[in-house]
Amino acid sequence: MTKEYSAHIIPENGREQKLIDHLENTAERAKSFAEGFGAGEIAERCGMLHDVGKYSDAFQRRIRGENIRVDHSTAGTQEAYRLGDIPASFAIAGHHAGIPDKGGKTDTPEESTLFGRIKRRAGAEIEDYSAFGKEIEVNGNVPRRKFGSEREAFFFTHMLFSCLVDADWLDTEDFMKQGLTERGTGQSLEILGEKLKKFIVRWQGSENPINIRRNEILGELINAGSRERGLYTLTVPTGGGKTVGSVAFALEHAVKNGQKRIIYVIPYTSIIEQTQKVFENIFGEENVIAHYSDVSYGTDEQGDLSERDRRRYLASENWDAPVILTTAVQFFESLFGNRPSANRKLHNIAESVIIFDEAQMLPTDLLRPCVWAISELVGNYKCTAVLCTATRPSLDRLVKEFYGKNPEELRSDTEEDYRFFRRTTYKDEGFVDEDDLAEALSAEKQVLCIVNSRKQAQRIFGKIKSEGAFHLSTAMTPSHRSAVVSEIGKRLKSGENCRVISTCLIEAGVDVDFPCVYKALSGLDSIIQAGGRCNREGKRPTEKSVVHVFRTEEKNPPGLGQNIDAAEKIVREYEDISSPEAIKAYFDYLLYRLKGEELLDKKRIMECVSGFRFREVSEKFKIIDKKGITVYIPDRKAEELLKRLELFGPDRALTRKLGRFSVSVYDYHYKKLENLGAVRRLSEDTAVLTAMNYYDEDTGILLDPEGGEAYMI
Repeated sequence: MTKEYSAHIIPENGREQKLIDHLENTAERAKSFAEGFGAGEIAERCGMLHDVGKYSDAFQRRIRGENIRVDHSTAGTQEAYRLGDIPASFAIAGHHAGIPDKGGKTDTPEESTLFGRIKRRAGAEIEDYSAFGKEIEVNGNVPRRKFGSEREAFFFTHMLFSCLVDADWLDTEDFMKQGLTERGTGQSLEILGEKLKKFIVRWQGSENPINIRRNEILGELINAGSRERGLYTLTVPTGGGKTVGSVAFALEHAVKNGQKRIIYVIPYTSIIEQTQKVFENIFGEENVIAHYSDVSYGTDEQGDLSERDRRRYLASENWDAPVILTTAVQFFESLFGNRPSANRKLHNIAESVIIFDEAQMLPTDLLRPCVWAISELVGNYKCTAVLCTATRPSLDRLVKEFYGKNPEELRSDTEEDYRFFRRTTYKDEGFVDEDDLAEALSAEKQVLCIVNSRKQAQRIFGKIKSEGAFHLSTAMTPSHRSAVVSEIGKRLKSGENCRVISTCLIEAGVDVDFPCVYKALSGLDSIIQAGGRCNREGKRPTEKSVVHVFRTEEKNPPGLGQNIDAAEKIVREYEDISSPEAIKAYFDYLLYRLKGEELLDKKRIMECVSGFRFREVSEKFKIIDKKGITVYIPDRKAEELLKRLELFGPDRALTRKLGRFSVSVYDYHYKKLENLGAVRRLSEDTAVLTAMNYYDEDTGILLDPEGGEAYMI
């Protein structure tokens, strides 16, 4: 009698999935995922080999209840390696724990590197799995993928890994839930295009000069959708309809070029909710998946999700939806990460139109690897990328290095746009004393002041604290900030007193319109973003809508020194610092003079990429280096969530919901709070504030809980 081998067994009812069925199903799915970038046969073979280690007697005993550990992934790793399929070898090795580093030929079998695992012997370091040859036949005639460089092979390995992991997990899910899980959400891009046309019809026929110009820009971008796939820039000034215009291009372009989805990448979580609402209003909730640290559609763990939210949650795992809204952190850290959960969505980036909103905010210390990754997606994975900004950065040099040519601008007359949409006048105030600054702010009925540190924001706010004065910084919880922004908006519209002291979080995506703005010297792109909060609606004369640029004795925040030095040079040399010429000069000086090539890849990611050091790249590539402790603030809305956390422990959905009521603090600030008995530790990196007198209703968590200096991150 022929022995049957199982891939999975459900202990509750004893139902088994045959191993051969799992391998064939995974292979078929992986093939369909990879066909879009010409790797269907490679992915198919990868799927057939990934679990051949489960043919060992030891593994079969383990899934039937025996308490033993079995290495089942090394077998497929070695089989792929014998066939000369190195990318598949890496992918199979990592399909549970993450893609390993390549290592060296001197590595021992005990090491977790690829070379270490290749040296493990059947019957010794790994169990005998030779029985697989009786059930499956592996295609040894698959043409090898040819690569132009090690970097190209590294990126391909990530994409192949994504196909394998998603296929493996989806088939396992189907078995566990007996095929009852319906995935996929949303309508076709053609239907979404019709919805967009209905939305923008309201702009038509307006006699308002601004709306007329917006319509002209929109029409130009819709026409540009007929272009071939490629890497483009889109330069539209603040107020020009950049968000809707870029999506209109993307939809037209995707349908014309047979691409599958739109991915919209935003620099900050602080502005993503606003964009999400815009997209959902245009396309409907079922067509838009937002995937970032604070969003939650819940989980299926309690079984209490609506069918709509359940499908949206599942779609967020692998980006199986027509419109994806995400952050630069989520996007790039997934591309450079090595873990299965982060990588499974990557194959769905292929054949997409990717819009990078506020492209000038890409992290300069990681700019080379970011531009390289964008170039790979466009060059080899049928993507179109749009670097979308109101202040075009000088990325041409890097794009040409990796992509082979300069990006094309989608617009024809960006300089005329600048003159048309110019709404503010920038004035250099030089050094300003904080007391004098507070006096100037107090003299204005409605004014916004943006400074570079949370400590300074709290200090200046204390000097002008009065009716109609507001503070905004990440010392406040996201929920608290949202409430304050809402109140600010109401006061601005009603003409009431409104004096706001904020950090830079208000600069991008927060829809406020002040007659006057004060901005501490920082990067020029940040200054111009701040200027976008002044005379936003264009209802006041340009010459009377002044952005006052000033300096104080405050030390430069960490990491901003070079940006400030470059901006100071431009302020000295250009009368109009917001002109296209000034902006180009700023980025040229910052990126290629002050920072230089080495500092655009400060962590030497590209060197690690060429060495196939997957794990090392994943550990090093952090846009935001996580520091400190997350402190939950137990206000009325958060109390019930915190009770669930302490009763049932953390899950992803609950953690994301609680993020709305949290503040992140440095370790030494946390220790001060702990010494005061003001916090209680929940886990290694989370705590709850137990003394609410250390959270101020105006300014958030106290940065100076006992008279010394404590800084927020």
